[in-house]
Amino acid sequence: MPLKRSTSPATQYPAKRKGPTSRRQKKRGILKEIQGISQDVTTLLIEMKEKVRQLEGLTNLSSLLNSTLDSAVVREKALMATCELLQCETASLFLVDTDKGDLYFETALGEAGLKLKQLLRLPINDQSIAGYVAMTGESLLINDVEKDPRYFRRAKKQTSFRTNNMICTPLLSRGKVIGVLQALNRLSSERNQPQRHAWADFYGEDLRLLQTLAHQVAIAVENAQLYEKLKGSFYDTVEALAEAIEKKDRYTGGHTKRVVHFSLCIAKHCNLSQEEMDLIRLGAI
Repeated sequence: MPLKRSTSPATQYPAKRKGPTSRRQKKRGILKEIQGISQDVTTLLIEMKEKVRQLEGLTNLSSLLNSTLDSAVVREKALMATCELLQCETASLFLVDTDKGDLYFETALGEAGLKLKQLLRLPINDQSIAGYVAMTGESLLINDVEKDPRYFRRAKKQTSFRTNNMICTPLLSRGKVIGVLQALNRLSSERNQPQRHAWADFYGEDLRLLQTLAHQVAIAVENAQLYEKLKGSFYDTVEALAEAIEKKDRYTGGHTKRVVHFSLCIAKHCNLSQEEMDLIRLGAI
């Protein structure tokens, strides 16, 4: 009986062996995938490290703001935290003057900030970036400030400080704007993001971070202002009692005010702390 030929595919079509070229291509593809994963992991680690740094900064600032009611300390530490968290050159804080209806430079870092504090007040309108933010309650991220029509150029003339970019966000308390917080001139960072200018840009996550920071600062500023008003009322009451006693003798009229004035002048000349000056004021009364 004659043998039948096998009709199986393996017999009819023998398997092709992969040559060395195809194996090398496969290895290259695997290596590229590994390199891509490695880069993704490195980027993720950098981002996570940045997030941890920001969270630590916010936590530290929260602890600091809750530990003092000194308005000057609150404002200065808030600006230092802004520079550290957003990696920017400087920061500034405007507060709303409810009597005059404008913004005044309450605190700013650096020599330029001191000049602005003495010279600059901004109307609450669309003629300046901070004024627009105070008017609308809207945060702004501007990466080329000098091209913005709301840029207040007089500040540059008065201080010779160049502002490249900024984030400006309102300080809100019970739905009311009580001030404006600014972060100016982003410094270079490790972010793997495109840069559209000759300087480092701010991004959306920077804006969200400043808004979170502004929320804490607004609460601290309002608490410090309420404390200052309460302390002022206390001193006014004590002085009124002292003056009532003085009025019994016409020869001692105004004596308390003069003692307080000279005592505080001497204390200021001796560079005493604010706490020591408060004690001297109360003791003089």
